[in-house]
Amino acid sequence: MLLSELDERERRFKLAMRAGIPIVLLIFLVLYSTFFKSDTFHFSMETGFLMGALVFITVYFIYFLMELSVKETLIDQTTQGFNQKAFIEKLHKYKPKTIVLLIIKNLSTISENYSTKSVDLLLYNIIHKLDEELTASGLERALIARRYGAEFLISLDKNSSDIQSIFENFIEHNRVVDGIELDYAFAAITNTGKSLEKDIVHLKDLISLEEKGTKKQGRIKDAKEISTTEEGIVQALNEKNLLLTFRPLLNTKTNGVDIYEISVKLTSDKIGNILPKVYLPIINRLGLGREYDIALVKHVLDLLPLIDEHISFSFNLSPFSLRDEKFQEKFFRYLEESRVNPSRLIIELYERKTHHNLSGYLKTLNRFRAKGVRIAIDNFGSSNASMEYMKHFKFDLVQFDRDYVTNLDDTNTHAMLNSMVKMSKELNITTVAKWVDNASQMQTLKTIGLDYLQGFGIAKPISETALIETYN
Repeated sequence: MLLSELDERERRFKLAMRAGIPIVLLIFLVLYSTFFKSDTFHFSMETGFLMGALVFITVYFIYFLMELSVKETLIDQTTQGFNQKAFIEKLHKYKPKTIVLLIIKNLSTISENYSTKSVDLLLYNIIHKLDEELTASGLERALIARRYGAEFLISLDKNSSDIQSIFENFIEHNRVVDGIELDYAFAAITNTGKSLEKDIVHLKDLISLEEKGTKKQGRIKDAKEISTTEEGIVQALNEKNLLLTFRPLLNTKTNGVDIYEISVKLTSDKIGNILPKVYLPIINRLGLGREYDIALVKHVLDLLPLIDEHISFSFNLSPFSLRDEKFQEKFFRYLEESRVNPSRLIIELYERKTHHNLSGYLKTLNRFRAKGVRIAIDNFGSSNASMEYMKHFKFDLVQFDRDYVTNLDDTNTHAMLNSMVKMSKELNITTVAKWVDNASQMQTLKTIGLDYLQGFGIAKPISETALIETYN
């Protein structure tokens, strides 16, 4: 039985005792004053009123406590694990060494193809199988809660690397539950501090890192280390400490470089340089995405006048920033003040899903195009959204997903890339292939007809100082 079920049973028993004892005392006093105080009992309006009041008070009191029981319940009704509120209260009391977040990533797909009853039963079985796994591993006092959807929080009074192997073993043996295939992700925080709610939020950041391909770094992090990282990121953004690196794009027609793609790191006195895959999830969670993007735009616009006119910069901006009217106002104001040729700016977009208000979003992109700014779609071919956007908006550049370059030897991949390049040319869209690492790839891509190539096989990235020295 889950610890949450035992705690809920204990809570209900105590509540029953709280309800029962006062009612028994009340009944005893009424009976004593009505029936036993005198030798004979006479039914009168007074005794009738007392009996009626007794029944009313008893029923109302029981109803009130039933309502209280429902509102104060410790458990999630679907899984019988703790609910999030009760879980956090338990954390403050027990102060566990480790908190784990386990997510079923494909819940939305499962919900679309199975009944509500089947999904609820699935979630119930998962949490009980997890409890069995933890008990078998000697973690009998584990608290398990359902956050929402298919997100499960687990607190453990253990602080070791065994936790990762325990959860990896659970995932390996429960890839299929109730005949349903599951896609898991998990992360853990050790040495949890006073701000347990904040630690739980940090777990979501770690899951985001895992999804960006950082599994080899491990899924277990120290809470103090994460807090220090977050403080460093906020400090770096406040101080506008952006460290830009410039990746040259080779023009296959001129055999020269006239576009540089910008990659950005934040740099902090506390923790040094911070990669985008680390700081972007935190910045977005803190609602600082627009502030970060406008800081990047300002930096680029300040840099462009120092660089030869034939050089353009390509850089990524969040679609959420581009859709924001206040961001647009700042962007256009800075652009006008800088007196930079707008065509030297190339905004890269990448979205996995098509925006629900596509026509409105495309009007927004056209506002940037109307100012002369060029728009590129990045990672083209990696999602259905890529083709959907292409159908409704004429991009200036198309940057193909890295898989098309790294798997050029595959016949299907080669044919698909060749087809997409031809389509782009017919639409007068400039084509870009990145992650070009060797001469063989370079020659094949030139034969296919790519306009620009970028990667270590073309040239190494350069610093901002080196860029200014070269093109000033």
